[in-house]
Amino acid sequence: MVSPVMSVPRYGENTLSDLLPAVLGAVTGNDVAPSLDLAGVRRVCVLLIDGLGAQQLAARAEHAPMLSSMSGETWTSTFPSTTATSLASLGTGRPPGQHGIVGYLTAVEGYDRPMNPLHWRLHGQAGGRSGKDGQAGGRSGKDGQAGGRSRQDGQAGGRSGKGSSDLLSTLVPEEFQPHPTVFERASAAGIAVTRVAPSYQQESGLTRAVLRGGDFAASVSAGDLVARTLSALNRGDRSVVYSYWSELDLTGHVRGPSSDAWSHELRQVDSMVEAIVSRLPPDAALVVTADHGMVDVEERVDVDTTAALSQDVTLIAGEPRARHVFARPGAAVDVAQRWRETLGTDYLVVDRDEAIGRGWFGPVRPAVARTIGDVLTLARGSGAVVRSGAEPNQSALLGHHGSLTDAETRVPLLIARS
Repeated sequence: MVSPVMSVPRYGENTLSDLLPAVLGAVTGNDVAPSLDLAGVRRVCVLLIDGLGAQQLAARAEHAPMLSSMSGETWTSTFPSTTATSLASLGTGRPPGQHGIVGYLTAVEGYDRPMNPLHWRLHGQAGGRSGKDGQAGGRSGKDGQAGGRSRQDGQAGGRSGKGSSDLLSTLVPEEFQPHPTVFERASAAGIAVTRVAPSYQQESGLTRAVLRGGDFAASVSAGDLVARTLSALNRGDRSVVYSYWSELDLTGHVRGPSSDAWSHELRQVDSMVEAIVSRLPPDAALVVTADHGMVDVEERVDVDTTAALSQDVTLIAGEPRARHVFARPGAAVDVAQRWRETLGTDYLVVDRDEAIGRGWFGPVRPAVARTIGDVLTLARGSGAVVRSGAEPNQSALLGHHGSLTDAETRVPLLIARS
């Protein structure tokens, strides 16, 4: 059973949106965050291990001797605790209420289906590589468990209410999130910036929106990520490197974060970290963190077979442990009440104003507020609100995240210096 303790991110204080601005301040020497051991560094790599929650790492410390030996502390991810939102906050240095990616599936004004930001497509469209969330290379996870290329969960492709189905042209990423990313700011300051990730991410909509700036070095394996990261760290007089690894998260989704497979994959991550640390150039640091943790789901409530959860509902976004529910005009109060009565005390059900007032998204722009559900439903324990018809593959996964429990929001912030 997951602990019901929930942690609201304190944006501006040890969350993922604070990390890269602090790294940039350290490398430029302008502002060294006292909580980070980065004083005097000229080269920093932030290695993001998708799905490496602080609680999961602590419980499997014997499988990760290198990670366990590194100095550090525990930070929080974003709300929701999901890859697209967390990476957006990391890359922009902004909370979700500012950058606008407020869920694994995010409502977009003018469209009758939500967008999957990791694919930059409307939910249900075919095409694109699918990983855990569409972010892992080559393999499929959250949107499809079999290997190879995968179509999105849900209905067949097609256009929604607004124009072309090609969101890269109709919802231009650089216009969706126009503010300079931290990478762009670093490049403008004369710092050599490199992003190391699978090749398909180079021109993805998510990268263009929130991770753009500097050079891109495609990696094809763990060993290649190590080599590319070390090469990038040695560029220029000062360097900032962002490296991304997805396989631990994929394993957690498909096999469960308590599985032996997850422990074995953690060993591989630890070996990769050790290889980078042992070869750090002078005046360099490696910062290891994650976008979220994960829980094993034990109980599922299926929207698609529970009439009360569909009544007066026009659109459902988010993901199984953090749902955005949009209601027919005038029906939001009734929808919230039906969801509370149906789901019980294992779920927290609030309206949009309460979620914003609680600070879950940080300061919220009016345009972003309109894409937050009329009703939000968060899992407190080990449950999930699935959709067996619209999201069959995602509904069958063993590991999930998205809510505000400590198991999902608490992430490690570990540092090693040369």
